[in-house]
Amino acid sequence: MRLSKTEASLAAGPLTRPQSPSRSRRKWKLIRGNLDMYLLLVPGLVFLLLFKYTPMYGILIAFQDFNIFGGIRGSEWVGTAQFEKLMHSDEFLQVLWNTLLISLYKIVLLFPIPIVLALFLNEVRRMFFKRAIQTIIYLPHFLSWVIISGLFINILSPTGGLVNEIIRALGGQPVSFFTDNAFFRSIVVFTAGWKEIGWNAIVFIAAIASIEQEQYEAAAIDGAGRIRQMISISLPGMLPTIVLMFILRIGNLLEAGTEQILTMYNPLVYQSGDVIGTYVYRMGLGQQDYSFSTAVGLFNSAVGFLLIVIGNMLSRKFLQRSIW
Repeated sequence: MRLSKTEASLAAGPLTRPQSPSRSRRKWKLIRGNLDMYLLLVPGLVFLLLFKYTPMYGILIAFQDFNIFGGIRGSEWVGTAQFEKLMHSDEFLQVLWNTLLISLYKIVLLFPIPIVLALFLNEVRRMFFKRAIQTIIYLPHFLSWVIISGLFINILSPTGGLVNEIIRALGGQPVSFFTDNAFFRSIVVFTAGWKEIGWNAIVFIAAIASIEQEQYEAAAIDGAGRIRQMISISLPGMLPTIVLMFILRIGNLLEAGTEQILTMYNPLVYQSGDVIGTYVYRMGLGQQDYSFSTAVGLFNSAVGFLLIVIGNMLSRKFLQRSIW
């Protein structure tokens, strides 16, 4: 007996659903549906292309004996000669050591302070008092390094500076802080902390604000005090943000604050204060050795990228948290 088409399909089993469109078709449909949102990305992408990626063509200078009149195409290729010069330069080794020391001081001494500050600010219950403190500690961030350098140069001046006047009143001798290698790194770290600690705390305050308040209520019912809540709830809730900021800070290990040091240092403190950024500035613009300064900058960027990758791997391995 011959079955009809309907009976044959029923006998073969349940009706199969039509296949869903391919992944690429779904993506294009999503883009067409949100075209206005994607158009908003265009200015940012153009900015990145023009001012971030296009200048990377200049990396070629690091492999040349660059002649400013001949340009990149008219300059002689020297391969890795600039990097060999870099590795055998005693001056660069001192600069690298200064950079690592200042950056490590900033990480060890300054990185934990915004975290602690955010934890204690979160415990302030009077909003007026809390906002007043936040405003005061945020303000230095909006001052340029030129202003801050002038301010501290006056405060620490050996002739009429507030600090040296106090030293004189106590029977001591005035100290020239900005020309003494024994004090210059400490001044750099202190002024960086004074300027940025309050601003850096904003990220951690926002991380605490994202924690569910029910956790604090449950902990209070169980008898946990303020300190125990900070340790058991606030700090673990901040951990992803802390890890992210720490990895990014490790990636900037060779960026010890070029703009800050440029406004503060002088030839008398090159031994302790000259860092990679200022060294590139002096060699590139001061001595017009563009190829060597580009090689130093490329070395700096490559090491920074490597440090971010290593920091992310270690974080993923030991803390099960990472950027990617």
